[in-house]
Amino acid sequence: MKIGILLFYCILISNLTFTQTMDFEIQGHRGCRGLLPENTIPAFLRAIDEGVKTLEMDVVITKDHKVLVSHDPFFNPDISTSPAGIALNEETKGNIYTLNYRQVKKYDVGMRGNPKFPEQKPMKVSKPLLSEVIKAAEKYAKEQGKGPILYNIEIKSEEKEYGNSQPNEVAEFSKLVIAIISKYLPAERVCIQSFDFNVLKYLHTEIQSGNFPKYSLSALIEPFENNDINFQLKKLGFSTEIWSPYFATLSKTRVQELHNLGIRVIPWTVNETKDMIKVKEMNCDGLITDYPNRAKNL
Repeated sequence: MKIGILLFYCILISNLTFTQTMDFEIQGHRGCRGLLPENTIPAFLRAIDEGVKTLEMDVVITKDHKVLVSHDPFFNPDISTSPAGIALNEETKGNIYTLNYRQVKKYDVGMRGNPKFPEQKPMKVSKPLLSEVIKAAEKYAKEQGKGPILYNIEIKSEEKEYGNSQPNEVAEFSKLVIAIISKYLPAERVCIQSFDFNVLKYLHTEIQSGNFPKYSLSALIEPFENNDINFQLKKLGFSTEIWSPYFATLSKTRVQELHNLGIRVIPWTVNETKDMIKVKEMNCDGLITDYPNRAKNL
């Protein structure tokens, strides 16, 4: 009888734990790019207002080795304005890695709006430092009585750009980012993602060696790459905690295959409500979206 009762409670606890770890996770892509200028402090605070628990963002490096929140290592011509008030183009978009942060913050990335996101509210705003984003988000979440905020930080690295628009070594790039994260956040609230498997391999080695805190790692997968899971895992050399492909490349079978390997699946970038529903029905563990307001009732 006692064994039966003990077994019952073990199963109950197991089910509760499973439920807690399987909550569907909504990540605010670049804050909430569909509503406010991407990768800016107002966008991240708005994402918190929309109920987002995980802020997704990208980081690059400036000439003076500051960790800047920016999707591109240049100024996107669609949204950027020079200090002189001139709209940038492909010839004048620059290279952030050649500019000090004091120069970068003079550029506006919000007052022109974004032609690809008509619902986005234009506002005068500049690219922030990662440290500024974390401090602002942590302060705001506390003031609003929100739970601990999670961070999914993408290291924007490309092999062909080593030494050009980013540090020559992934170790240098990664160490600059880790130095900021470790100063402000506990490891359990941070995931680091990248399309560059060299970055993930380096981070994995340093985490396993005890040189870095135990951050979760996420493999970003390009839609035009070989999407065979075994191929990608062999290329990577280890299993990340999270798999993050383009949502349209997924199927329920593929999601189950990843779950069988103990890997969570959080695809990008899911903006239409009908697609959000499909992603959830595939049993994905969450999604990344520009419109967290559309994902509230999932």
